[in-house]
Formats: sequence, structure tokens, C-alpha cells
Amino acid sequence: MTIELTALVIFVGVFALAALRNAHLGVLMFAAASGVGLGLAHMPIDDIVAGFPVDILVLLVGVTYFFGIAHANGTIDRIIEAALARVGHRRVLLPIVFFLLTAGISAMGSPLGGLVMAPIGMMVANKRGIDPMLMALSIGTGLSAGAFAPTSLFGIVTYGTAQRAGVDLSPLVLFAVAVVINLLLLAAAYVLFGGSQLLRRNGVPATPATPVPSEQLVTVDSGGPGAAAPAHESRSHSASSPDLPTGSERKPFTGNQIATVIAMVGLVGTVIALSLTDRKPDIGVLAFAFGAVLTLFDPESAKKAIPRIDWPTVLLVGGIITFVGVLDHIGAIDMFGEYASHIGVPLLAALFICLVAGLVSAFASTTGMLAALVPLALPLVASGSIPGWALICAIGVCASIVDVSPFSTVGATLVATTVDEGQRPRMTRLLTRWGLAMVAVGPVLLVGTLVVPGMVL
Repeated sequence: MTIELTALVIFVGVFALAALRNAHLGVLMFAAASGVGLGLAHMPIDDIVAGFPVDILVLLVGVTYFFGIAHANGTIDRIIEAALARVGHRRVLLPIVFFLLTAGISAMGSPLGGLVMAPIGMMVANKRGIDPMLMALSIGTGLSAGAFAPTSLFGIVTYGTAQRAGVDLSPLVLFAVAVVINLLLLAAAYVLFGGSQLLRRNGVPATPATPVPSEQLVTVDSGGPGAAAPAHESRSHSASSPDLPTGSERKPFTGNQIATVIAMVGLVGTVIALSLTDRKPDIGVLAFAFGAVLTLFDPESAKKAIPRIDWPTVLLVGGIITFVGVLDHIGAIDMFGEYASHIGVPLLAALFICLVAGLVSAFASTTGMLAALVPLALPLVASGSIPGWALICAIGVCASIVDVSPFSTVGATLVATTVDEGQRPRMTRLLTRWGLAMVAVGPVLLVGTLVVPGMVL
């Protein structure tokens, strides 16, 4: 018992130390896993290293490389421009369009990549008379929904960890749950922040606001969410204009971009087709295959995509899961599950785990929470009283929907990109309330709609 508790204390202590020193959590976790495995568990070093999740590494590297090519050759910019141009002055549709665009970009490997829509969206909101809070939440919910796609980080970590533990969780089911929940939250944002007024004034051009110099736009590092960093002010590097481009202003798709779009549709279509035929698609291998084809079409963009591979997140997830493997060998995870079961009511234990996921994720790395909490919840699943797929879906989504808190990278970026500086204190206040509300609403909503029916049926 002493060894298990000591290992768990070290596990939590590494999280705290990384936060205090602003150090890379994955590197510290891997070193700590080696120390605990050798010193406390007396494990051979080969067994410790074997816990590093090579399958998840292949997924992350393959997916971020493939979509890195789409970013490098400008395909993403062309898709954004085409979508915005079709909306025109129908302002009521703009938050929905930004939800879809952000979800699409977030689904391309790195969830924080969706934050490239923040400067554009907040500028469009200012020019079109849309409440910045509504636009911020449309971007935030879109990012959360897309992040659980089978091709994106949160989805990869969540279903990858579940499947490694023997829990039958379909990537498409996880994605569908995230999309539905975030659409419900977007609908609530429409009700609370001026959606009905936009509907009444739909199609009527808004009075343009005072233009803001491009130097005041905010750009975002679209790297992995393992190491959150505040947004910084600089000249926007997005190729998309805050104004909705007209047909004559849009650049046509090049041959390489058309090939990239075909490859993107092919990747998604292959994943769906294999899943529907009860075969588990190896998304990382598929991404490498389609990426290899694009490399032959466009070698220059492929070279530029190499630095976009999300190595920091690979290290983050790998270090945490390696330590979790040591904890499992020691028996600390089983002990944690026994303590959770002592709550008496499995439903309360599920609510407690989801509450912890949301509360900690509002201030820390969502990826880290997913990699740590999903394995710790497995003993509760093993008891047979809780449906595993439902609980893991609930943990994942609860950890993500709080990310609009201004204490996280997503929320801080949304506040920083608000055009009207006088609105920023209001945005900070409202996003704080929304994020903290999700800490409570998320577990009740997810456990009530997924776990409870799964226990009854």
C-alpha cells in the first residue's frame, strides 16, 4: 500500500512541478516513470519503455504530417475563403459557419489549430454586429467538437487509451457524442447571446465598425495543446481576410490543392467505411499512406509539413502513459479504483471522475487530463456496473468543454482577439462563468445522457 500511494503522490507531484516551472510535462513524466519503475517497482528498464504508446505515436505523427501538407500548400485557406463567401450577409449563419470551420480544422490533428479562426471570427463578429461572446462560443464549441474526430488529438488519446485497455469504444461514437453535446451548447449560446436578434435582422448588412489595424490582430501557435501558452500580439499570418471575400477576390484551387482535398475526403471516407464494416481502421497508417501520395504530388509542401509534426504532444502523451503503465504494474490504478468504488454508488463515482476532469482541465492541459484520467477510470469500468464506452466518452467531453475558460489557451485567445477592447473585461467575466458552469453542467449532462441509460439497458 505504501508503494502504491508513494507512486500516486509522485505522479501528482510531477504535474504540479511541471506547472510551477513551466516545464514540459511529458519529459518529466518519462523520467519519473523510469525512476519509479526502477526504484520502487524493481521493473526491468525494457518493461518500463515498453509502456510508451507507439501506436498513439504513429497516429499523432501520421495525422499531423498529413494535415500539415494541407496547411503548407494553402488548401485550408482556400476552404475557409470559399465557405465564408457563400454566407454573404446572412449573419445568423455566421456563428454556425465558424463552428463548422473551426471543427474541421480542429479535426486535422491538432485541436489548437482551430484557433487560427479566432482572429477572423472575432473581426467578422465586430463588423457584422454579432455579440463577441456568441462568436467566441461558436469557435470554442467547434474546436471541442472537432478535437474528438478520429483524426484529432483528443479523439486519438481517448479512444486509443480505451482500446489499449480493452474497452470497446468506437472512434465514430466518441466523435458523434462530442458533436451533439457541443451543438447543444452552441444552441444555448444562441439563446443567451443575441441569436434571436440576428434571426430578425438576417440578410440586412450591418454598419461596418471602425477598422482595426492588422498589427492588433492576434496569432496563435497551432502546435499541440500539451504546453499551453498565452496568445501574443503580432501581425496576422492568416491568408483569409476578416471581410467576406467575393467570388472575384478568391483565388482558384491549384492542382495540388485539389489533390489535397481529394486526399482529405479519401482519408475520412476510408475511416468511415472501415468502421461501418466492423473493421478497426489504423488511422495513423492511413494518414501516412495518403500523406505519401501527396508527398509525390507536392514535395515542397511535404517538406514544410515536417516541422508541423506535433512532437511536443507525442512526448506529453507518451510520458504520461508510460508512467500510468508503471502505476498499473505496481497496482496503484487498481487501488484508485477500489477507493472510487468505496463511494458506494457507481453513478456518484462516475460523476466525481467527470467533475475532476472538468475542474482540472479548466486550468491545465486537457490532453494531460485525458491521458491520466481515462486509465484511472478503468477499474470502475472493470467492476461491470458502469458501461465503459459511456464513462470514457463522458470524461473526454467533460475535460474539453471547459476549455473556453480564460485561464486556458483557448479562452485566453478568444479574449485577446476580441476587437473592441472595452468588451474584453466582459468577455473575461462571461467566459469564466461559462467555463466554471461547464464544470458542473458537463458531468450531469454527460453522465445523465450516456452513463445512466447504459446502466439501465
